[in-house]
Amino acid sequence: MPNQKILALDNLSLQEMDPDAELIPLMTPEDEEEMNNEALPKDIAILPLRNTVLFPGVVIPITAGRDKSIKLINDANAKGKIIGVVAQIDENEEDPTPNDVHHIGTVARIMRVLKMPDGNTTVILQGKKRFEVEAFTQEEPYLKATIKEVSEERPDDKNVEFKTIVDAIKELAIQIIKESPNIPTEATFAIKNIESNPFLINFVSSNMNLSVDEKQKLLSIPNLKDRALETLRFMNLELQKLEVRNDIQSKVRFDLDQQQREYFLQQQMKTIQEELGGVSYEAEIEEMRAKGLKKKWDDNTAKHFEKELSKLQRTNPNSPDFGIQRNYIELFLELPWNEFTKDNFDLKRAQKILDRDHYGLEEVKKRIIEHLAVLKLRNDMKSPILCLYGPPGVGKTSIGKSVAEALGREYIRMSLGGLRDEAEIRGHRKTYIGAMPGRILQNIKKAKTSNPVFVLDEIDKLSSSHNGDPSSALLEVLDPEQNKEFHDNFLELGYDLSKVMFIATSNSLSPIQPALRDRMEIIEMTGYTIEEKIEIAKTHLLPKQLKEHGLTAKDLQIGKKQLEKIVVGYTRESGVRGLEKKIAQVVRHAAKSIAMDETYNVKVSDADILEVLKSPRMERDKYENNDVAGVVTGLAWTSVGGDILFIESLISKGKGAMTMTGNLGIVMKESVTIALEYIRANAESLGINPEVLNNYNIHIHVPEGATPKDGPSAGIAMLTSMVSSFTQKRIKKNIAMTGEITLRGKVLPVGGIKEKILAAKRANIKEIILCKENKRDIEEIKPDYIEGLTFHYVDKMCEVLAIAITDQKVKNAKVLETKK
Repeated sequence: MPNQKILALDNLSLQEMDPDAELIPLMTPEDEEEMNNEALPKDIAILPLRNTVLFPGVVIPITAGRDKSIKLINDANAKGKIIGVVAQIDENEEDPTPNDVHHIGTVARIMRVLKMPDGNTTVILQGKKRFEVEAFTQEEPYLKATIKEVSEERPDDKNVEFKTIVDAIKELAIQIIKESPNIPTEATFAIKNIESNPFLINFVSSNMNLSVDEKQKLLSIPNLKDRALETLRFMNLELQKLEVRNDIQSKVRFDLDQQQREYFLQQQMKTIQEELGGVSYEAEIEEMRAKGLKKKWDDNTAKHFEKELSKLQRTNPNSPDFGIQRNYIELFLELPWNEFTKDNFDLKRAQKILDRDHYGLEEVKKRIIEHLAVLKLRNDMKSPILCLYGPPGVGKTSIGKSVAEALGREYIRMSLGGLRDEAEIRGHRKTYIGAMPGRILQNIKKAKTSNPVFVLDEIDKLSSSHNGDPSSALLEVLDPEQNKEFHDNFLELGYDLSKVMFIATSNSLSPIQPALRDRMEIIEMTGYTIEEKIEIAKTHLLPKQLKEHGLTAKDLQIGKKQLEKIVVGYTRESGVRGLEKKIAQVVRHAAKSIAMDETYNVKVSDADILEVLKSPRMERDKYENNDVAGVVTGLAWTSVGGDILFIESLISKGKGAMTMTGNLGIVMKESVTIALEYIRANAESLGINPEVLNNYNIHIHVPEGATPKDGPSAGIAMLTSMVSSFTQKRIKKNIAMTGEITLRGKVLPVGGIKEKILAAKRANIKEIILCKENKRDIEEIKPDYIEGLTFHYVDKMCEVLAIAITDQKVKNAKVLETKK
């Protein structure tokens, strides 16, 4: 066994010694000889290191955080424990490729692998031999390469010059240890006990305070004597630096006031940089100070900036804190403090822009123009917080862009879908490595103005996790009383967001927490009618698709009749996204014909649409006839608009049992129970023999069983369906209904009326039964939307049945028997 002299791992680093540090054996000549006799593998996994260089014989710990590095270490540790280690050319490269690493490195043996609590992996490596990469053989899941050994030219053992250089290295190392307050004196013992000259040179090179490039230069020198001379030169520079620092400190031992102390520290740092030939950051800092003088910030912000700039001036450029502090100062300078875009309050122009970009949506545009009018009259008014709420594809996000153009403001869109980390809104604290401001301030910085139109898209899709709740962080952003002093964790100072015009968009209000909803003014955006969709397709979607596919209006024309055919037969949505896709399909077909010099119809015909889009697919929602008892058309509301809903009931001989199917929710099941009890209580007045209710089972079904359904609005449709089944009478043709019922037979109002009306019209319904209290909702709908529809307003179930159920029996009506 070779003689093992032990030394703590970090003896020559400039870090404090860990009392629990792993004890690593120093390398003896016998160890070195054994290491030199080891053969190198031909093909080896390559581990890139960010900020260090491994020398032969030296033991170092590294922390692996990248997935590739962790997999490489685990694979190598499981078999062979031998890897190749190279330094990265750019330490900031997150996923280094063969071009991003030095091609001379060190073969290393894995001594120990430790799993850390933070999820990283710490591995202790011992350098073996230097190698040169011949060729990289793989990049995934980690780098691999074929290598060759780099031979080392060593001087003769009796070479006097080399022995003198080695002795000088030992003496300088001991002197540096004495001069430096950060290196423990025990390191002197270690230096004196190193017997191997190559290991001494490698050990000192590894532990000197050098850059990665300088260490790589040392590793790449093939001649041991030349490497020893270069190491000695670096050590002399290090010693001079220490002497200069100690000399400066000895001259200023007396008490200094704060101003003199700051001046001294600046001079000390300047002197050190000049002695090492480093770059002076004085010019850059003075440039930052000059930019700060031009900013329009208040006295408190100016004082804070000067304080932080002085802190940067005192920070060692080699410290990790220097980069964070510089990023902080740069953010300060790039934020548009009290810099605003001049608003264009020409409301007629704004109206034209909104009309140009969005067909219909009159109520929405009216509300926005009203807000702009108030802003015009009160220039100091805080910007409103609007929330555009409605189904997908109706133009919520694009409204924000039009408002920005109308006002002449910058436009920012920030998607909140799936956001689950509060730091995305508020930023990270400066104490964390890689800290950065939140996305609110990042976007404000990008806009270069403090009063942009800021669209918070999909605010209902926010999530929460162990990292916090982003929707709670938005409470401060969207509160006009608080956002004048918005606090970002990274900025550590209040920033005024009160002039920002925030526009949130949402498909549904229910996921938004009440406190956040309360801070916004909700503007509902409902779906488009068929006529509106045709007009939008004609004026917006078709020209857009022609342009995107490299065609002009002369190349392809789609008439109003054909557009209506596409809208009615191939789309069933509140918005126009699906319609745009179908139009794009038709345009692509024409583009292909033009590109291949094929004949095609410039004016698209019905036959062309059938050829391109195939058979119409949207027949399901159309009204079905009244030939069957118990089938009633109800109206439903969904997050993507309105729809019609068929309620079916069927009776069969039994004992009065009731069955419900169709994936019904609790409220809907309760509506069925209420309806049946109402029928039992009023059977005779409804023309139903009470014995029939006891002798027949009834089955209630709502088609599309895979889709969950709930809500009270199908109550009157449920009751009408059951009465029709028990009486075997026809339901009136082309009629639909919506409303909640009570045990007393009253009809209660429901919501989503406009969407339901549009769905009914799409399905060719002619008459609609509603609660009397819903009449106000009908009065708010544009006359164009309800043209051709007849409304029946009721407040009792007997009125519903009188309108909906005819006296005529259905075809093949059942004869209901009763026990005698």
